[in-house]
Amino acid sequence: MDVDKEAVLQRTRLAADESDKYQNEFKIGRRTYTRQYNKLYYQRLNTLKPHVHEHARRKWESQKQQQIKWTQRVLNVEGPEPTYIIGTIFIDTTTKPSTLEQVEKTHWIASPEVPETYRGEDEEVHLEDESGRIQLVGTAIDTATIASGVVAAAMGSETPDGKFEVIDLCFAGMAPQPARAVDGTQDKYVALVSGLNATVEKPVTLEMQLLSEYLCGNVGGPTDQLRSSQIVHTIVAGITHIPEPPLGHTEDPKANDRVPVQGLVAAVDAFLADIAAAMPLTLMPGSRDPADVALPQQPLHPGMFAQCRAYSGFRSTTNPAYVEVDGTLLLGTSGQNVDDLKHYAVHGESPCQLAARSLLWRHIAPSAPDTLWCYPFTQYDPFIVRRLPHVYFVGNQPAFDVVVAKGTDAQETHTIAVPAFSTSHTVVLLNLRTLESSTVHIGAPED
Repeated sequence: MDVDKEAVLQRTRLAADESDKYQNEFKIGRRTYTRQYNKLYYQRLNTLKPHVHEHARRKWESQKQQQIKWTQRVLNVEGPEPTYIIGTIFIDTTTKPSTLEQVEKTHWIASPEVPETYRGEDEEVHLEDESGRIQLVGTAIDTATIASGVVAAAMGSETPDGKFEVIDLCFAGMAPQPARAVDGTQDKYVALVSGLNATVEKPVTLEMQLLSEYLCGNVGGPTDQLRSSQIVHTIVAGITHIPEPPLGHTEDPKANDRVPVQGLVAAVDAFLADIAAAMPLTLMPGSRDPADVALPQQPLHPGMFAQCRAYSGFRSTTNPAYVEVDGTLLLGTSGQNVDDLKHYAVHGESPCQLAARSLLWRHIAPSAPDTLWCYPFTQYDPFIVRRLPHVYFVGNQPAFDVVVAKGTDAQETHTIAVPAFSTSHTVVLLNLRTLESSTVHIGAPED
């Protein structure tokens, strides 16, 4: 593409900013932690069971050779006759972390290392519903990448010792997808960044400064500046601040000095404000930000962003979060849900592959609350995918990757792994016209 070096570039603007259209999707009102989690599992099973049943009915009951019938309660399975049952998967193994260990971690106390996998030879996989649970066995279950909390249908038969030998599995499938209004006349981009990892010692690194300059169109050649002018929205997906050392957990009064942390917050606020002055900016909390540990993480406190709040396009939102940009629906997380799913993988699946698989489960955080902390919802499960996004991005991953997840009803979602910026110095650019993703490396001269 030839670019006129003398031309004055104007940043592409959207006719309307609808990025906050779904801002309340994951917000929690008055919070109370005195509830049990059984109601969350109940809501999840009751919501997803009809969808699982429909997919299982199409897959197994329509077979000409042998029609497989549904046994509606797992405890009613009897005899060797093939059947299928529906329930919530629970994986019991000694390698899974305990709740106590997770509490220790949230209080900044040294805790045992998280094992590489939660699966193992000693595991027992169960399928639960309102009537009880039954143990699942067989090669099909041993080799399946599944997680605790996934609602599934298992087809097989009862063994002589009262277990259920699985031949095949079926899930809820991808949710309905809204139509996308595509502007085919102009390229527009969303910049996806995660893992800035700003610290007290290095609140704004040189690479972060260059990132801000690039997004604002102040560095690079004519082609780079043209691309920068087409960026209409920036999303920062978690781990922006790392306020270490932690406050309030040491007897050393110097470690409780809040002045350095206040300097960190002010520096990051100024850095983000430069970007917010140029375009709409959405900020999500992450695992090490000063925010709730349990998902969904609530927006970072507005008091941290005195300069950013001066710009109407700045949004401090939840994690996970839906963001709609120019008719394209994006769903994003800061990575904790997929990081936990990695421990359930049995075939070395990439983070992007696991994220795409969770869309087929119709649930982006099935391992919550078993091995992933979440709020004890009682009326609904917000992590169920009720509207399928066109793009699903996961932040703070080791490397950039893209997987296109496809459903049985022509649904298609581009799943993107966004690498941590502090180690990769990479920003992902999503083309809203084509939904193709590319990366830009932001580096110092010696990088």
